[in-house]
Amino acid sequence: MAITTIPDLPAGTLGFQASGVVSADDYRTVFDPAIKAAAADHTKVNLIYVLGDDFHRYSLGAMWQDMMLEGMPHETWGRVALVTDHSGLAEMIHLLAFLFPGELRIFALAKQSDAVEWASGLVTGDAAAAAG
Repeated sequence: MAITTIPDLPAGTLGFQASGVVSADDYRTVFDPAIKAAAADHTKVNLIYVLGDDFHRYSLGAMWQDMMLEGMPHETWGRVALVTDHSGLAEMIHLLAFLFPGELRIFALAKQSDAVEWASGLVTGDAAAAAG
C-alpha cells in the first residue's frame, strides 16, 4: 500500500502517510473507509496527511478519488494538515486551498508534531501559524 495510517494520534484525528505512487486502490482500501467511518462518528474530520521524501506522485485515478472526497458535505471537514517538503505540490495545494471546505494548513516535514497539534485542535490557529 502506498497509503498507510499513522497510529497514536489524538482522538478525533486521522493520519495517513503516502509513499511511492498513490493509486485509486489506495484511496478505496485505506483512505476512503477511514474518512467515511470518522465522518459517521465525529462532528468534524481532522486529518494529518504526510507526503514524505519517498512520495513520488498520484495516479490519475487517485486524483479522481481525492476530488470525490472533497465533494463530501462541508460540515464533514474540520482541520486538514498537509505535511510535506515537496514545495511544488505544497504551492499548488496552497493555491487551490480556497476550494477545500475545511481549514487547510501546510507544514514542513520537520514540523509534523506541530501539524498534529494544530489539526487535532490542541493549539489555536494563530499559535500554529507562528510555529509554522
